[in-house]
This record gives sequence, structure tokens and C-alpha cells, in this order.
Amino acid sequence: MTTLVAPEPAATATRPTPEELARHVSLRATVAQTLSMAWRATLKMRRNPEQFFDVTIQPLLFTAMFAYIFGGAVSGDVASYLPIVIPGVLAQTALTACMATGVQLREDMDKGVFDRFKSLPIARIAPLAGPMVADLLRYSLAAVLTVAVGLAMGFRPGGGVLGVVGGIVLTVAAGWSLAWIFTWLGTVARTAQSVQGISMMILFPLTFLSNAYVPVDTLPGWLAAFVKVNPVSHVVSAVRALMNDGTVTGEVGWALLGCAVVVAVFAPLAVRSYGRKM
Repeated sequence: MTTLVAPEPAATATRPTPEELARHVSLRATVAQTLSMAWRATLKMRRNPEQFFDVTIQPLLFTAMFAYIFGGAVSGDVASYLPIVIPGVLAQTALTACMATGVQLREDMDKGVFDRFKSLPIARIAPLAGPMVADLLRYSLAAVLTVAVGLAMGFRPGGGVLGVVGGIVLTVAAGWSLAWIFTWLGTVARTAQSVQGISMMILFPLTFLSNAYVPVDTLPGWLAAFVKVNPVSHVVSAVRALMNDGTVTGEVGWALLGCAVVVAVFAPLAVRSYGRKM
């Protein structure tokens, strides 16, 4: 009599989790997923046009307001003040626009939108970087409107078209890099209101304690020392050199280096915090 021996059960293959799949996403797939998230954010902007208020109304208001209020006191007249104030307004508008990135991120996380993203086998950076890529449209719109208002008021950049385009590109790059700070805040703060409050505390010292609106040599020594190391001051000085003189100075290098450092520090922090939160 032959005894039949039951075969040992085959090892059951465990299905990888979305987190495990996300760790093995290729660079090409990561870029494609980021662009898909950027397209989603762009569609969201189209359906919510109020998201463009801060980058359409604010440049018009701030350019005219600061030029007419401070123009005579700082430079003697508005026309002489425009080469100083236009780069300053560009920097402030970019900062304000990128601040909204963190607020909107926190709102989406509170609504549970990112719970769905967490369950998908996509790169963890894609849901964060996608909206920031879409925000490049907002930064560009704000910069172009600021320059257009300045031209209408009599601003005549000595750097020509290339200098103006270079200044706009540098401003957009600075805004995109600084947006990673506010994106990280959006992942660690508990509410959208707290993100906005913390962001405002960062925004005001960076913009108003800089050379955006007044020359450094008119400030007290202790304040001038802070203004000189303020990263916004480097961006403003670089944009002024590009727009007014058409020259690429060392300030451009310092500004780009500062942007790279911010991205290198806060992009990994934002992705790591996002993974823990979800």
C-alpha cells in the first residue's frame, strides 16, 4: 500500500504595501507623478480663481503704494525710487505667494485628501512637489504684473529685456525654494491657521528687515548687520543688478546658493514629516 504524502504548502507571496512600492519608484516615474500632481493643482486653481488674488491684486497695490509713499522720502521722487522698489516688491510678492503653499497643503491634509495619496504606490515627494510646480505659474504671474505696473509708472530697466527676464527667473526660483519651508510647516503644524500665523512671523522680518525698500546705508549699524546677512537682501540685490544694470554679480551666486541650501534642508524634512503624519 502506497502512502501519499501531502506536499508542503508553497510559501505565500506577500503583497508589497504602498509604502514599500513607493520606496522603489524610479526617477522617471517620480517626475511623471509629480507632473500629474501639478496638473491636479492647476485644475484646482482654475476652479478656485480666488487663489490668484494674492498674486494679482497684491503686486498692483504694493507697487503703487510703496512707490508713492516712500519714493519722495527715499529717492526724492517716484521715478528715481522705482529701480529700488520694483525688485523689493518682487521679493515680497514671491514670499507671500509661497506662504500660501503651506496653508493650502495643511487644508488638504485636514480634509483627508492626502489619505488617498498615502494608499497609492507613488513617490512620497510627488504630492508635495506637484502643487509647488503648479505654483510656479502663480509666482510668474505675480512677477510679470509687478514689472508691468512699474513700467506703467515710468520704470525703465537698464538691463533691457534679458535683464528683466533674468530678474523674474531668479525671483521665481527663490520663491519656489523658500516654499519648501512653508511646505514643511504645513506638515508639522496642526491647523491651517497656525501655518498662516507662523508663516507671517517668518515673512515680515525677512521682507521688511531687508534692503527691499530702503538702502542699507540709511539703517542703524545693528540693523544693517542683520540686513546684510538676510537671504532676501541677496535676492533683491541680485535682481536689482540684473534689471537695472544687466550684470551678473556675486549676489546672484549667493542667492542661488541660498536657494539650494533651503531646498536641500527643507525638502527632505517635509517629505519625512509628511510620511510620519500620514
